[in-house]
Amino acid sequence: MKIRLDTKVLQNYADSSQCEWLETNGLGGWASSTVSGAHARRYHGLLVAATQPPVGRVVLLSKLEETVVTSSERFELGCNQFPNAISPSGFKHLTSFEKDLFPTFEYSIGNVRLRKTVTVPNGENTTLVLYEVLEADDEFTLELRPFVAGRDYHSMTHANDSMNRGVEFADGLLTLRTYNNLPPVYISVPTSEFHHQPEWYYNFEYAVEQYRGLDFREDLFTHGIIHVTLRAGDRLGVVISTEKPEERDAFLRVAEERRRREGLMKRLPIQDDITKSLSLAADQFIVRRGADLRTIIAGYHWFSDWGRDTMIALPGICLVTGRFDEARLILRAFAQSVSEGMLPNRFPDAGEQPEYNTVDATLWFFVAIHKYLDYTGDDEFVKSELYPVLSDIIAWHDRGTRYKIKVDPIDGLLNAGEPGVQLTWMDAKVGDWVVTPRQGKAVEINALWYNALMILAGFAKKYDSVGASQILLDRAAKVRTSFEKLFWNEAESCLVDYVDNETRDAAIRPNQIFALGLPFTLLDDSRGRDVLATVEKALYTPMGLRSLSPGHPSYRPSYGGDQWSRDSAYHQGTVWSWLIGPLCSSIVKLEGEKGRMRARKIVQNILPHLQRGGLGTISEIFDADAPHHERGCTAQAWSVGEVLRTYVEDVCGVNPAPTKAAGKIRKARATAVAQ
Repeated sequence: MKIRLDTKVLQNYADSSQCEWLETNGLGGWASSTVSGAHARRYHGLLVAATQPPVGRVVLLSKLEETVVTSSERFELGCNQFPNAISPSGFKHLTSFEKDLFPTFEYSIGNVRLRKTVTVPNGENTTLVLYEVLEADDEFTLELRPFVAGRDYHSMTHANDSMNRGVEFADGLLTLRTYNNLPPVYISVPTSEFHHQPEWYYNFEYAVEQYRGLDFREDLFTHGIIHVTLRAGDRLGVVISTEKPEERDAFLRVAEERRRREGLMKRLPIQDDITKSLSLAADQFIVRRGADLRTIIAGYHWFSDWGRDTMIALPGICLVTGRFDEARLILRAFAQSVSEGMLPNRFPDAGEQPEYNTVDATLWFFVAIHKYLDYTGDDEFVKSELYPVLSDIIAWHDRGTRYKIKVDPIDGLLNAGEPGVQLTWMDAKVGDWVVTPRQGKAVEINALWYNALMILAGFAKKYDSVGASQILLDRAAKVRTSFEKLFWNEAESCLVDYVDNETRDAAIRPNQIFALGLPFTLLDDSRGRDVLATVEKALYTPMGLRSLSPGHPSYRPSYGGDQWSRDSAYHQGTVWSWLIGPLCSSIVKLEGEKGRMRARKIVQNILPHLQRGGLGTISEIFDADAPHHERGCTAQAWSVGEVLRTYVEDVCGVNPAPTKAAGKIRKARATAVAQ
């Protein structure tokens, strides 16, 4: 689905500055901005490097402002928001924007027509910018002014005396270093000259940061101007990197990256526009963790890799796309990080020890492994490396682990939580205020617990003994009986959200959909249909499911403002698009072929979103009330992963055959395509 924006959008600042493009490098870094050229977030930048993949991100080169100088005029193509001013207004020269494999811009300036393409090669902290002169009556000069920040990606730069002002320039290669503790920046511009003119520019404003109630003004530094003479038919390739570029032919580098991305699509089970587009979006989230492992970035621009998000996203990001080797490395990375029967909630930005404040990430680990085995038939890996870890996890949950996570010996259900701590995916917290306290027995946690027992029972039968498997099956049967008895809400014909001693929270939330949408269902068809009807009636929107029914007194129709306002709305109505996955899976389970048609319509409803906001990807969240403006991260792994998974598996009916032979065939085919 090639994305095209017309001049009505491009030449309107309000519209073009809300359309964001993103190019990621497989390390955790990126290049990103708005189509207008004006940064709207502190996270926007032309070279945002991951110095400790996938973390340690720093904004090195913020912008590369272009000016076309003809014999009679100067045309500035850049754009910035300053206090009470938009300057320059280069978006007015935009005549075309397209995003297929890469974002491509076309400018019409006097008698000059110029095309610009931006991309990043996988596995490097490098950005490539291509300029092609499509038309020009006479030769002209293209001026490129680099603006640097030199900061952690969460921070802001303000004018100071510590910025290194000196540079080196030789043979079209500019070398600069913002601060001594940060990597150098190399900018290769063939046949260019450089004019050293160091100075600060003040008060760049970032509109989204202002909306989010955060510091939104920044100063940027420029070391001078690169200029090169061009004429009709010329091509100029710019390489920007933290490493001195050995190959300075940017066009060759872009061709290599094009082949890589095209190769990803060749292995897809369905060769249609939806699958191809979402698979390209999925590719952005798979990154290195250290030298030999892989992980999934939860969302751009500010998340790192989170255990919960990774396991939920993995089937769509890696399995339906045929990226089995990466899936294996991801599962191995997290298996090696299990502690006291718990998967990490997240790996901090600076590479510190992981945090283990989650109850559901560990249980999603079982589901991800179950799906992995279905797709690959990789019994050797699951048996030798994962089955012992999963068995140990169950043992820890039986005897109790952190945060009072422990199986209730009476009913077999899983209890979790203690005051001031939030362990489920509805984990918003403002200071000491837990916005959505869900201590005790949460509905989706116990749906996941049931699935964990059923999945391990299947593994035990294959890798251990029928007896070990039967013990787990008996436990799962007890959980199913207790679950329905404890959580069924007869008054509303649905499930309560959580139970804590005498508290039975009857708020209508989407968590109950997991009793249907996970691999192993806990409800009979009659009650399942009741739950599905309640969820769709109260929570469904074209962008996903609301996190709380509009009829609840705590319902918040929009997400915005300062951190208190945002976090207090995060799970109190805000729409989450990743929930489209379990919703569609539930519909197809209960309604068969008729359900596929309904699920197809649900997926189609969100596809127009790919043409706005984060172009070509799916946002984290949306306002609860229409028109459901996109909020949060512009690109979220579980949003993309679950929409892609449910489209391939549920809508199109392309499911893995859970046999070893089928898995070997799939794996061999995927490996052959990759080679």
